[in-house]
Order: sequence, then structure tokens, then C-alpha cells
Amino acid sequence: MALLLMVPVHAQEEEAVSFETVLSKNTLGINERLRVEFTMNKDGDNFQPPDFEGFRVIIGPTQSISSSWINGVRTYSKTYSYTLAPMARGTFTIKQATIVIDGITYKSLPEKVTVTAAVDKPSDEKNVDDIASENLHLVAEVSKTDPYLNEAISVVYKLYVSPAINVSDFRPLDNPKYNNFWSQDLPLNRYTVENTTYDGKPYRYVILKRVVLYPQKDGKLEIEPLSLDVTLEVPTDKRDFFGRRTYTQTNMTVSAGRRSISVKPLPQNGRPESFQGAVGAFEFSVNTSKKVLNAAESLQAKVTVKGKGNMKLFQLPEPSLPSALEVYEPEFKEKIRTSLSGMQGEVSNQYTIVPAYRGKYPIPSITFSYFNPETERYESINSEEITINVLEGPQREGSEPTTSVTTRQPINVEGGSQFNFIKLKANLQEKGYRFFFGSTAFYFWLLSPVLLIPIAIMFGRKREAIARDVEGNKVKRANKLARKYLYKAKKALGNKEAFYVAMEKALHNYLKAKLKIETSEFTKDKISDLLNKKGVDGETTKGFIGLLQNCERARYSPFSNVQMKQDYSNASDIISAIDKQL
Repeated sequence: MALLLMVPVHAQEEEAVSFETVLSKNTLGINERLRVEFTMNKDGDNFQPPDFEGFRVIIGPTQSISSSWINGVRTYSKTYSYTLAPMARGTFTIKQATIVIDGITYKSLPEKVTVTAAVDKPSDEKNVDDIASENLHLVAEVSKTDPYLNEAISVVYKLYVSPAINVSDFRPLDNPKYNNFWSQDLPLNRYTVENTTYDGKPYRYVILKRVVLYPQKDGKLEIEPLSLDVTLEVPTDKRDFFGRRTYTQTNMTVSAGRRSISVKPLPQNGRPESFQGAVGAFEFSVNTSKKVLNAAESLQAKVTVKGKGNMKLFQLPEPSLPSALEVYEPEFKEKIRTSLSGMQGEVSNQYTIVPAYRGKYPIPSITFSYFNPETERYESINSEEITINVLEGPQREGSEPTTSVTTRQPINVEGGSQFNFIKLKANLQEKGYRFFFGSTAFYFWLLSPVLLIPIAIMFGRKREAIARDVEGNKVKRANKLARKYLYKAKKALGNKEAFYVAMEKALHNYLKAKLKIETSEFTKDKISDLLNKKGVDGETTKGFIGLLQNCERARYSPFSNVQMKQDYSNASDIISAIDKQL
């Protein structure tokens, strides 16, 4: 009877519900993976995982169920598994997960995980992302990490791919912003795949982006990373029917990483007064189209700098000319090509000069100074003095032409005597006196108010018509404001912010005057359409839009005095061209 009583007691015992968290390890390197399993001994519903703060989920959740009967006893196990990658070093908590079993909610216990620095040999199994990260690398190759201020450096972004994987597509996620650098992209016509080695292993690479940078500030500067989303195919351990290894497709984000540049300031010792920011290796010359001419004829004086360096970022020296020569605003020209080694070519200012008087006028020697980063010293070039010989024309008052020779002329007196006597007795005659009353002038002033009445009426009507012309008055005010702000822009040359604010206001008010549109309606597309409809040619329209874009870019990009002068000159030319075409 005792045995019979014990059997039903065991049959009625129920196994207690368990729900727990199992970690593959409690301490791991930042380059390792963590496997987290949530295991229960009874089937449940509505599983809720934690948020895995500090980790990125690589794989999961995957679900597995195990059920068996041993000696008449049933065992059951259900597991939710995750593979995690740590995102930072430190101590993190795998928080509680929840499951509902038989209508009761159970919670797992939280677990602490410590993430250390990267380890040399990660111990966990490699998954698809591991294989991809080991065989795909985005690298930013910087030509020089310690340039001088305004010295050119290049950054080339290369994507290295191992033969073990295949890349099918990529797209940029975040293009770097080159703060405190003057930058110029070198466009790529097509992507070319080349063979190379990376860490001693065979790889293929493709150049994705090339950019030339000129640092505009000394000290430690950061180059932001370029990030890509890459679609690639990674081999697996499985094989197809013919025994070939199968591939699985995955996406991976790769980054070139931040690069730090230490920019050296230009030395103060030995800096000449004529230095205006040129850095590189240059040639300098001043030439004139003619040296002998007549007054009122014109000649061209050309100030030219050739070489390799920051060609767009310095100001050309100006000639000091005699006041007797009328000099017009220079025409700036540039022939510059940019490669990975930087800008090279020539820039010039061409002055039109018109002499007003005859004589000889010297154009003094001009000094151009630059810093050569190769020799690490300043160098100066002096132009030759040029003499302009004006042969014919009026003589300047108070001076004589330098080519004339002064000669004395004899004084001839009639009668052969060199002395004449002054008359002592005056022969004076009395003139008649005319009264104003009754004269012609008297009657003119008497009738003038009557004559002015119709003129005043006509003038008043004209003023009323002008006052009623609201649209015309707006146009006049806008035209006046355009001239005002264009004049302000000229006065602000050298001050980037003030110059481009005044320039933008001038362009906007000019359009309001010519196209009769409100400021709120300004868009570049609408401006282009309106100018085209008005018969303005495409080149002039493109130039106008380019000036507006320069005004916008000037808020966050460095602009040199040379560029400001060029933009001012372009604005005057384009406004004149639009006036003619309209």
C-alpha cells in the first residue's frame, strides 16, 4: 500500500517554470561578439526582448525548441538567441526580457557585461558581417599631414575589396564637409578597378573620390570621414548541388575614419611687407602693350603671376601710376588647372591706361612676394621699371614735357626804343544813365508770374501722374537701391560678409526693377525662366545665377579679395549685358 500511495504523489508534482538569460561570456573585447540566449522550460507567448543598450544586433532573434522523453519524463526547452556587437567600451547591462507562460508574465534577471579594448585574436565564430569587415576597407589617403597654411594637400578615398567577396553596389551615406579648408573636387569620369596588395594580401581597389584642400587656418584641423553603404556577397559554408560554395548578400556600412591634419603657420620672421598670402612657387612680370604713343591713345599694362600654388587665394599687387595717366578698373583673367598636386597656371590683371598729356611717365617697379613651402622661406620678385613716352598731345598746365628744351625769346618793341612813357592825363567821357522803370527788363519781371502759371499747372499734373504710378515708383526705388547696394559692395571690397550681403541685395533689387517681381518670389529656376522669356541669352543668365550662388556660398566658404573683385566686375558686366538685351 505504501508504494501505491507514492505513485500518485509523483504524478501530481509539476516542474517549476524557469526563464533565464545565458551569456556566452561576461567580458569581451570591443572587436568580439556576444551571444545572448533567453531560455524557458515551458512554451510561452508574447516574448519581449530588452533594448540591448550599448550593443548592435547582428543576428537575431533565432528560435530553437528541444523536447524529449527520458524514462517517462518529458523535458522541454525553448530558446531565443541573439548575436550582438558592442558599440563602445565600458560596463553594460543586458536588461530583463519578458514572456507570458500560462497567463503569467515572467521576467529574466539582468546580466552585467564588460567590454574592453580590442583583443588580438577574437574567440567567437565568424559570421557574415565578420567576413565582410575583414575583406572590405575604405581608406582616406592624405598626401601630407603637416602642411603649411595655404599649402595644397590631396585626399584620395579608396575602397579595397578582397577577392573573397564581391561588391555589387555602394552609395555614399555622409559626404565630408571640409571646414576651415578651401576645397575642390576632382571629378571622376568612371570607376576603374586596379589590382594591389593590402596588409600583404592581394586586393582590388577603386578610387571613389578625389579632393584638393588648402588649409585656411593653422593648428589641428579635422577631416570628416566618408561613409558608404555597400551591398556585397559573402561566401558561406554551404555548397550547392554541384559542390560550389554559395554566397549570401548583405549590407555593410564602412567609413574612412577621421583624419587629423596639423597645419603649420607661416613664419613671421622674414615676412616682407609686400606679402599678400601667396604660397607656392611663382614667376612674376609686368608688361605693357606699347611704350610710345600719343595722348588720348590707350595702352594695356598686364600684371601676371605664373606658377604652382594657391592661385585663387591671394591678391595681385597693384601698380603705382602717375596721376596724369587715366587708369580703368583692371580686367582679371585666370588660366588655372587643378590636379592632385594642387593648382597651377597663371592669373593676371590687365589695366587699360590712357595718357592725357605729352611727356615721359615711369611705371615704377612692383614687388611680388610669396612663401615657398619647399625652401621654407619667403621670396620676392621685382618687376622692371617701364617708361611710357607720350609724344603728341596737350601740355599739362604748370609743367613742361620732359622732352622739351626751354629757350629764351627776345622782346621786340615798336619804334626801336626799349622804353615807353605812361600817360599822366586821363581822357574820361561821361556815359548816359538808364532808368530801370519802363525798361524791357521791368516789363519782363512784371509779366513773369503770369507766364509761370501754365508751367506750374503742367508740372503739378506731371507730379500727380508720377505719384499715381505705383508700379513705376516701385521700379524706380528698386533701381535706386540696386545702384546704392552695388556702390556699397564696391566700398566693402576686402570684407567678405559685407561685400556679398550688399552684392546680393543689389542683384535682387535690380531684378525687382527689371522683371517686376517681389523678393518672396525669388527662386533660381524662376529667375532663369523669366530672363529667358525676356530674351536674355543663356550665358548671361548662367552668369547671373552664378553670382547669386557665390553670394550664398560666401556665408560658409572662404573667398579671397581677388575673387571679390572678379565677382564685382562680373556683376557690372552682367547687369550691363542684361540692360542691353532687355
